[in-house]
Amino acid sequence: MPQTAPTKGNLTAAKRSRALASTGYELMDRKRNILIRELMALIDDARELQERIDATFAEAYASMRIAMIAMGGSAQLAAESVPVDDGFTLRSRSVMGVELPYVSVKSEEPKGPPYGLSLTSGELDDAYFKFREVRDLIRDLAETENSIYRLAYAIKKAQKRANALKNIVIPGLDAEIFRITDALEEKEREEFVRLKVVKGRNERLKEESEDAQAAST
Repeated sequence: MPQTAPTKGNLTAAKRSRALASTGYELMDRKRNILIRELMALIDDARELQERIDATFAEAYASMRIAMIAMGGSAQLAAESVPVDDGFTLRSRSVMGVELPYVSVKSEEPKGPPYGLSLTSGELDDAYFKFREVRDLIRDLAETENSIYRLAYAIKKAQKRANALKNIVIPGLDAEIFRITDALEEKEREEFVRLKVVKGRNERLKEESEDAQAAST
């Protein structure tokens, strides 16, 4: 990178860039810390959701097995009558400029099962509600895990930028400010010496002129 001329204008510009870089680093570091806190909270949520999914799945399958034993093929027919659920929309929320997914349900679903209750058992109803709970938990887990991946990527990106500012940009600007300042001070010293030489020469010429005038009189 070519060096700029050691002028006061370039020194002012370098100091301004240094201040901006320092502010940028502080903001980037603050963003990284906020995203890390958000990430850690989501990791805890994901762990809890996974545990609830495992437990609810086990309960749902246990109820379904009992229903299959009690009802035979009727349980399979009742299960097949459950419609495919596509009643949700994907939205997003912003955390420090990072877009995180948010899954919302389009409409409120029926409170009861979609099949008739006269020929079914309580175990099948319990399995239905358990599997519906699992569906909601999986939806929440997918939202949470996707947010974790996005936050992790944003944190890595913020860390990379912060490191570049801290280890490359700011030291480079500090070196530039030092170089220009040192060059300007050297010019000032040279100018001071030059002025002293000129002043001394002028004083000698003045003294010689005065001596010459005195000798002629």
